[in-house]
Amino acid sequence: MDTSVVQPAVSKRAARLSIGTFFFIAGLCFASWASRIPDIKLHLHLSDGGLGAVLFALPVGLMLSLPFSGWLVHHFGSRKMVLLAAVVYPLFLCMIGLVQQTWQLVAVLFAFGLVGNLFNIAVNTQAVSLEVLYGRSIMASFHGIWSLAGFTGASIGTLMINFHLSPFIHFCIITGAAYLFIILLYRNTLKQDINAGDDRPLFAKPDSTLLKLGLIAMCCMVCEGTMFDWSGVYFQKVVEAPKGLIPLGYTAFMSTMAGGRFIGDKLITRLGTLRILQLSGLVIACGLAIAIGFPTIVMATLGFMLVGIGVSSVVPLVYGVAGKSTQFSPGVALAAVSTIGYLGFLAGPPMIGFIADLSSLRWSFALIALLGFTTTIISTKTKF
Repeated sequence: MDTSVVQPAVSKRAARLSIGTFFFIAGLCFASWASRIPDIKLHLHLSDGGLGAVLFALPVGLMLSLPFSGWLVHHFGSRKMVLLAAVVYPLFLCMIGLVQQTWQLVAVLFAFGLVGNLFNIAVNTQAVSLEVLYGRSIMASFHGIWSLAGFTGASIGTLMINFHLSPFIHFCIITGAAYLFIILLYRNTLKQDINAGDDRPLFAKPDSTLLKLGLIAMCCMVCEGTMFDWSGVYFQKVVEAPKGLIPLGYTAFMSTMAGGRFIGDKLITRLGTLRILQLSGLVIACGLAIAIGFPTIVMATLGFMLVGIGVSSVVPLVYGVAGKSTQFSPGVALAAVSTIGYLGFLAGPPMIGFIADLSSLRWSFALIALLGFTTTIISTKTKF
């Protein structure tokens, strides 16, 4: 496999700072939108069910754009696509703040998901190419920056709400900050991707390794989606936590997931890809088993912290391996793995609700624990 990359005119450290900043912009924009969902729901007089239907427009845009995004990154290069997406993504964020009718929100969220996925594929392609230059794992730290941006965006959103600023003004401030970062740091991104300019097919049948990587990502993202959407409900209904402590499970999960990504690269370098993926599945399953078997505030919080540790390095690792595919260009390989992975992210939360209605929420989480452990099983049978 030819993984040569033209040495950038800037230092690797400068390129890493620049690429990390684009990860931060992506996470900041998404978290800013999420922080104002209740205000937009109130503004449009949406019911809970109506909001759920409207929110589905974003992942639909994301899923439909996956093959298209891979082709754009392959054809035009990740550097141009990162700049395009980084400029357009905040603009759609501002447009969300301007919507006056439900159909407008649906249309803008669809576009927001579409451009957001292009941003995701392009910036991860940049990260894969830089990882080749470093000769060691650095992907997890980039995803840690994305998680850190999520905390930052949520905090800024709370501040804006307390200052009684409208979503549109809030989003304009975020857009201004994003554009400042782009102007200052875009020149330090990588000009050439690994395997750039080769004649690899765009739509050939993925090899077994790429399919297995997608399944690993899917199992992990089912767990992530469950934590995002159901951790609070679990603390409310199963743990029966006081109202003020209901968000504790989600906070515990997010904090260890972000922290795990910042130390994940060192562990990957020391233990190797296979060992980390195997351990990740075990930790996810053990964390959920603790929360299921001992549904108290302390034990459930500990269990959710372990789940955060378990999922922290899986998707960055899978992206890093997929981006070095011998069959596809980085952008196309990442799009293929993301397509399978996001199926889990989308299907997981509704599946939890369906099983909970048939039996109980604890049984739903038990199934998620089994899927988490499946990460270990599949990785054991995958060649890295």
